[in-house]
Amino acid sequence: MFELHHLSAQELWDWIRRGDATALEVTEHYLARIERHDPRLGAFVTVTADAARARAEHLGSLVPTSRPLWGLPTADKDLYDRAGVPTRHGSAALPATPATVDHPLVAALAASGTVSLGKTTSPEFGMSSSSETRIGTTRNPYDTTRAPGGSSSGTAVAVAAGLVPAAVGTDGGGSVRIPAAATGLVGLKPSRGRVPSMPGRSGLGGLSVAGPITRNVADAGMLLDALVAPTGLPEPSPYALVTPDVGEGPFTAAAVRGEGRFVVGLLDGSPWDDAVDVVVDPAARAAVETAVRVLGEVGHGVEDVAMPRLAYADAFRVAWESGAAGLPRVPGIDLTQLTPLVAWLVERAGQLTATRVLDAMATLDAFSAGLIGAFDRFDAVLTPTLALTPRPLGWYGDDPEEDFRRQCAYSPWTSMANVSGLPAITLPVGVTDEGHPDGAGLPMGVQLIGRPGGERVLLALGAQLERRLRWERRHPPQW
Repeated sequence: MFELHHLSAQELWDWIRRGDATALEVTEHYLARIERHDPRLGAFVTVTADAARARAEHLGSLVPTSRPLWGLPTADKDLYDRAGVPTRHGSAALPATPATVDHPLVAALAASGTVSLGKTTSPEFGMSSSSETRIGTTRNPYDTTRAPGGSSSGTAVAVAAGLVPAAVGTDGGGSVRIPAAATGLVGLKPSRGRVPSMPGRSGLGGLSVAGPITRNVADAGMLLDALVAPTGLPEPSPYALVTPDVGEGPFTAAAVRGEGRFVVGLLDGSPWDDAVDVVVDPAARAAVETAVRVLGEVGHGVEDVAMPRLAYADAFRVAWESGAAGLPRVPGIDLTQLTPLVAWLVERAGQLTATRVLDAMATLDAFSAGLIGAFDRFDAVLTPTLALTPRPLGWYGDDPEEDFRRQCAYSPWTSMANVSGLPAITLPVGVTDEGHPDGAGLPMGVQLIGRPGGERVLLALGAQLERRLRWERRHPPQW
């Protein structure tokens, strides 16, 4: 039987604009699905049903406009403030005090015409890919004994289970791509500087940017267009950091057309190989083999490329630890309530010297230049998104050193795109088969890393793979 959540985000937007459904009808449909399914999944930390209905009714009283996401339900990752709603940051260490102003990312989504249904879960302060916190556990809809990855944990689960049609996550080391890959979705990390509301200037190294998490490539293009120009008009650029605009026309058009022939590099190795024992599951290798086969059938050239031997792991660890340096100064925080990992990161950050931080940044800058140079002859570089299948709940454990090591071993190819500022997309090309020790049907993704400003190429490649592999037909049991 057909239901509204079977529509893609693009189709749903079109229905609302044509009057085939109202924003309120769509909102009520998704709120009912959250009420029915989320108690088992834990995708939402806060559901703002009354505010969502009021917003949808308000939009329904207006003439639909060209706003790129007009009337579409979505949700806010619980690291970013929405006025009137508590921002929990995945932490029991903070009081549940309502925010007073919108974060620029939240304001941009509102300007694009969305209806927020609430706040989706995140690991504590976004500093882990575990989905288990002291305020709740988020479960993978394909297997609720497993985690969805993080840090955009709840965002990915909400999209995969049909609790929202599409949503925006944020990615500082893989936090869009990791949970998208683990829940069978498309996840796009844009180039640094691409999204005006979150241009990658905050935090050491400018690692974190906002990007779409969707069920198909065309919806990812649509959400990226909305992030770049929320009102449908060119956005002012209040920062000097603006990515190269490679290509022509909207991102949606590139994602829908799926045109072009490209040269793709197949990466051997990862930047963590000298620091972590990276074990690649056969299902991850099989996903890459599937992508290589289809790319060849379409007519793309696929060539091997070796991971450049550049210092990375220690410097990235310093950058990650430094992200916790300001937590002791957060108003109202109770440091005794932090999870072991974040408490350890706070302690480590307090031991960093300015010289060590500056040396680490210089190392990462050198890594970025070397990586971009090594990848320059390719339109995109292919890797597994994750080395392993979606992890069982409890896998990260309580030892913070081991937790961090396991994060790096699980996603050894994602953080280098944040450090270098390159765009990267994860695509759900495969699933585990019947003979896999973890069982059949677990999502397995591949990652494509593009040139600076090369999102259109990534979307075009993704569209070509999607046409042949038809992953939009795969859904978890809650669907």
